[in-house]
Amino acid sequence: MEERQIKDLQVREEGGSEQEAEENPMHALMEEALSFRQIKSGDTVEGEIVSVSPTEVLVDVGAKSEGLIPSKELERLGREGLEGLQEGDTVLVYVVRAEDREGNLILSIRRAEEERDWRLAQERFEAGENFESQVAGFNKGGLIVRLGRLRGFVPASQLASRHRGSDKQEPEERWARLVGETINVKVIELNRRRKRLILSERAAQRQHREERRAELLEDLRPGEVRTGVVSSLADFGAFVDLGGADGLIHLSELSWNRAAKPEDVVDVGQKVEVYVLNVDQERKRIALSLKRLEPEPWATVESRYYVGQLTEGIITRLTNFGAFALINDEIEGLLHISELSSGRINHPQDVVREGEKHVMRIIRIDAKRRRMGLSLKRVADPEYADLDWQTELAEAETSTEFEESEEGQPYDEEI
Repeated sequence: MEERQIKDLQVREEGGSEQEAEENPMHALMEEALSFRQIKSGDTVEGEIVSVSPTEVLVDVGAKSEGLIPSKELERLGREGLEGLQEGDTVLVYVVRAEDREGNLILSIRRAEEERDWRLAQERFEAGENFESQVAGFNKGGLIVRLGRLRGFVPASQLASRHRGSDKQEPEERWARLVGETINVKVIELNRRRKRLILSERAAQRQHREERRAELLEDLRPGEVRTGVVSSLADFGAFVDLGGADGLIHLSELSWNRAAKPEDVVDVGQKVEVYVLNVDQERKRIALSLKRLEPEPWATVESRYYVGQLTEGIITRLTNFGAFALINDEIEGLLHISELSSGRINHPQDVVREGEKHVMRIIRIDAKRRRMGLSLKRVADPEYADLDWQTELAEAETSTEFEESEEGQPYDEEI
């Protein structure tokens, strides 16, 4: 191809579009039409408000013509909603029809907000996310809650126990007090076609506790002291809610009194301070103790008891060589078979039975080995007569001084 022909071809290619536009107006219109946004029914798009009147709002959404929000839509928005629409504002709209009989693009703000809420609900459903929602009303089956413009339903079976009420109660009695309150829920079923949105407070509560449990297991350290609430009792111990996760105080860690039962030490709902014994990450278990926060009885036994002292004790168990007795619900001592009676006996059951209460004398204290020797036969032993007399006299003097001080005679003045 000659050089001149090549130059002519380049010129035609570079200027062809302009020349074609001038010579073919239809081509220009087609290019202009293609430059507009392609919008179809069901789209949710952003646009700029062009004009506002009581009967219609025009919105530029980048289409070949401006979109129209009709008067029926504006009536649903109400006066306050209409006043919130200003020229130049950006607004999210839903395309109801891409073109009506008159060629108008029909838009809706309400549908756009509803679409946005459905998308949000879908995201939360897929993510398994908990969120707060306000109770808008109720019916015989459960609560109605709001998620933006959507109405979700929480069946009675999916409510937390504190909100469920009794099946024997009327809905008004069960749930009227909850209207206006905020509850934590989770989406468990979503069907946009049927406009079905089912929520669960129980599932949200369960997930929250699992998340809180994981946090606590990471955060707790053996040796810490935490505050909790007794959530339930069992034969083997008490469970304490530490704020989303339960820890167990085993029966052996409830009290220094080995004969104590859980109900003897704590009550359900009671606020307690507990000592963290162990945190098992793999089994997700928390071991707690109540007794570790109190002085170990054997550590102070020698300052509170003395050899020769008379005290009351409860027989806890019998063996061939003697009987064990619990003193003041804290110290367990041994009544050797030789200390049960002055006469010869074949077995401790010849003298005592489990559960019986007896006055006995302390004859030996070994704090290091945690042992205390007790005796029944020496309760009236003349050997201890002088000690018993001095003890009785001291107790009588203390009692008299207390009575006199109670009668209004200041203790310091008497001294």
